[in-house]
Amino acid sequence: MYAPMESELLRTLIAVADTGSFTNAAERVERTQSAVSMQMKKLEAIAGRPLFDRRARGVSLTSDGEALVARARRILSLLDQATEALRTKPLHGAVRVGVPEEYTSPVLRNILTRFTQIHSGVHVTITCETSEELLASLSEGSLDLAVAVVPDTETPAEVLAHDSTVWVAAAQHLAQDQTPVPIALFEQGCWWRDPAIEQLETSGKPFRVAYVSRSLTGIQAAVSSGIAIAAMSQSTMPPDSRALREQDGFPPLRASRVVLRTNPDRDTHAVRSLARSIREAFVSALVPSAA
Repeated sequence: MYAPMESELLRTLIAVADTGSFTNAAERVERTQSAVSMQMKKLEAIAGRPLFDRRARGVSLTSDGEALVARARRILSLLDQATEALRTKPLHGAVRVGVPEEYTSPVLRNILTRFTQIHSGVHVTITCETSEELLASLSEGSLDLAVAVVPDTETPAEVLAHDSTVWVAAAQHLAQDQTPVPIALFEQGCWWRDPAIEQLETSGKPFRVAYVSRSLTGIQAAVSSGIAIAAMSQSTMPPDSRALREQDGFPPLRASRVVLRTNPDRDTHAVRSLARSIREAFVSALVPSAA
């Protein structure tokens, strides 16, 4: 007969997997290192096979350990959702939220999925447009919440994070060294399009527009392939790219803020609850704004 795997053991397992050592995991789960070690030995005994490769400088997962961690994350996510659903007063209604494309995946995808699972009585409609279009829709009353990227000079209702705008180039290509330098631009509606062009003109750097896209995916592809460089939020840089600096001949771009704005005519419990979830998503996924 198999012994059950307690959720506490699975949480400690994930902490070890995330931190790479029993010592660091102990700090996360607020236990002693010896207690964590004993827990993992117990878990290995239940599993009937090694879950870790123990080394002098830390631990790594075996293939069985990696498989168990993947399952543990799903199990604990369901447990957390069930607990939160029981403790949370049921919400009902509809919430229309606008999110720029660059933040739908890295920040909001998981939090929106979780919100809709817990609050099944709330119908969430997500609109993905440029920040300029989303703020216009909010003013017109067709959105209840809007996440947007605005210049630092603009006074926002609520700052979620600072996410610098930088020139980005592929790490393995030299598009930035070409003359004229090829650039990729978003279509009209992106606030940093004109400042980026103005900066190049002011610095006297010859350039040509080599790629125009409405989507972030298209801009990222243009950068990764070496077709062009582009101005984009630092958090959305492709993994095979690097930010260009002054020593590369590209001065810093105008600073920006990620903000959350709400429709004052739609101050419902459902809207406030989703706004709170959005704040939490940005705190965990991006550098929070300065006080």
